[in-house]
Amino acid sequence: MPVIDQLFHKLIELGGSDLHLSEGQPAKVRVHGGIHPIAQDVLTRETMGPMMQEICTPSSWQRYLEKGDLDFAYEMDADHRFRCNYLKQQHGFACVFRIIPTKIASLEQLGIPAVVKEFGHLRSGLVLVTGPTGSGKSTTLAALLDYINTNFSRHIITVEEPIEFVHRNKKSIITQREVPIQTPTFADGLRAALRQDADIVLVGEMRDLETISLALTAAETGLLVFGTLHTNNARKTVDRIIDVCPAEQQSQVRTMLAASLKGVVAQLLMKKADGKGRAAVNEILVATPAVASIIREGATQKLYDVIIGGKAQGMQFMDEAIWQKLRDGYITPMEAYMKSIDKARFKAFLPPEDQAMANAGGGEEKKK
Repeated sequence: MPVIDQLFHKLIELGGSDLHLSEGQPAKVRVHGGIHPIAQDVLTRETMGPMMQEICTPSSWQRYLEKGDLDFAYEMDADHRFRCNYLKQQHGFACVFRIIPTKIASLEQLGIPAVVKEFGHLRSGLVLVTGPTGSGKSTTLAALLDYINTNFSRHIITVEEPIEFVHRNKKSIITQREVPIQTPTFADGLRAALRQDADIVLVGEMRDLETISLALTAAETGLLVFGTLHTNNARKTVDRIIDVCPAEQQSQVRTMLAASLKGVVAQLLMKKADGKGRAAVNEILVATPAVASIIREGATQKLYDVIIGGKAQGMQFMDEAIWQKLRDGYITPMEAYMKSIDKARFKAFLPPEDQAMANAGGGEEKKK
């Protein structure tokens, strides 16, 4: 048994989500959002090197030593998989491991709004699941793909770095490809999918112009494309896709995005008031003729009004979702205040000591 498995067992025992190892620091875990040490001994190069090398291939280890970064997945046993990231920092080696549930939760179990299922019924177009790192985008997408896999006969291709949730064929055929092992880049994997009789393509990250352009083209030519971006809400998502493109192409990209975008699911994770885990909150944008028109015009500030007025179509504004969680007692006023866009709306609910803290940070608040 690899030595590092002992630390993974400790992470599982504590109900944590991430294990952090860093040369010059003790081992630490993230539990319900907070990071805590699990040992007193400081990690050294002599202990970390062999431990890290033991769970990756010799060629991957060599790549890490040369480039200073490495992503891969490690399967400890049939019930436990980890997303692994190796990096180099000022004091030497470091690595972060995220536990990946082997059982894929349903959209209902995750508390994702019912309208998200409707995106699984589409035959073409672009659907984006967005949010900061660690907000559960992969978990939500895995649940949506599992819903499609259970209910429809499709060929689904995923391009991921690394493969996180392992899907087994149900009604659909699922082909999972890992960057850079089975395909060199996201763009290469997406381009190849156009020739592989795919119905649906999941692009793990739409981080560059080439991948975004290919995703838009694929969505326009009849594929259903799911992609992720690190943006916090629907408006920023649309702006990011346009802004990645050179100025002379932006008008054309706006037209393509207006035609192909079917929806945006923005997601944040919020600490539960009882301290037992975290809850997802979502902003939902469903494409309508009004949304397409706004994207073509480049007037994304108007999307706020469309989302607020689109409740009948299942749309939901992020602050409304946070307000609902606060009203139901799922989250604390401070958590609502910290994650909201309109801080003033939630400030009145803060206890006096937290209000004083919020007032002290007023300059930062205005900047946001």
